[in-house]
Amino acid sequence: MINQNQENIINSSIEDTYTTEGYKFSWFDWFCLWYPPGWLILFNRHWQHYHSDPDGWNWLEYILFLIPCGFYLAIFIRWLRLGCRIPRQEISEFVPSYQQVFSKEILAPIVEKYFHGELYQIENLPNTKPLLLAMNHAGMCFPWDFLSLCYLLGQERDWIVRTLAGVSLFDHAWMVWWLPPGWSKVLGGVRAELDEFTTALQDNTIILYAPEGLRGPRKGWQKRYQLEKFDISFIQLSQRFQIPVLPVICIGNENLHPWTTNLHKLQKLFKLPFLPLSPLILVFILFPSMGVWAAKSHLRYFIQSLEIINLQQNDQNLSDNKRVVIYQRAQALREKMQNQINKLIKK
Repeated sequence: MINQNQENIINSSIEDTYTTEGYKFSWFDWFCLWYPPGWLILFNRHWQHYHSDPDGWNWLEYILFLIPCGFYLAIFIRWLRLGCRIPRQEISEFVPSYQQVFSKEILAPIVEKYFHGELYQIENLPNTKPLLLAMNHAGMCFPWDFLSLCYLLGQERDWIVRTLAGVSLFDHAWMVWWLPPGWSKVLGGVRAELDEFTTALQDNTIILYAPEGLRGPRKGWQKRYQLEKFDISFIQLSQRFQIPVLPVICIGNENLHPWTTNLHKLQKLFKLPFLPLSPLILVFILFPSMGVWAAKSHLRYFIQSLEIINLQQNDQNLSDNKRVVIYQRAQALREKMQNQINKLIKK
């Protein structure tokens, strides 16, 4: 009981942090918003406004982000400043209040003024919770198609949406230096692991999921409108936890990093989810802080009809037969979404 009271006090203190005076854009923040290498500065400055972050970037290092190859020098200076170690992780749990202020103060101008995000067919949005959103994922870049949908659903329905993400988004060494350690989880990222997914569902959560897995964003420009094979895990999760699936089709995410192809061998060498080659790659080499940036696009989200996954009783008797049925259900949904994409791109 004592430990529970202590935990409640700590959680209450964390929540109160985000009810103080909000983040106000300065001229420097507006400059960072419209200068691609500055987006990473904006993310970190917002975090530092609400959190004590002694290991975070400082002003000298921020300025270095803005000049060619200066990011490499900034990392080296920061590494020396920290005593030749990686930054420490301060917070590692989901904080809904920070997701809300981040959406309101940072995502709003980006999604509305830069990506021009829009929801269509909102009459298909259910009142059901928990809910599994299944969306096509593309772009071979920072997951702006996911973040933008989370923001738009928050605006439309006041939903708090969490995203299922690959482990590399949380653990990769590059992410630790780009963004504050724990940043992805605090904003609502759920590691693509069964235990984490199960824990997230206990809060009546809406979870955004990419059935294509990493095959989606790394399929490249030539296959930008072609859905890759769907994993069966989202059907299994829907059936196991009795959660309906809401398919969402995004048109425009294929343009977030245009004309790309994935460098498979280098991707595996650096243990990255994907490593794009495009005309923009030289700019990224000169300005690595642009890793959270994406090309301007019009992100349109089309809400589809709710899918209730309910396997027949006789399909559940034999595990082998059940797996075949689940695979068929996953690919049937893929074909259904592919047909809708084909119609939408012709309009």
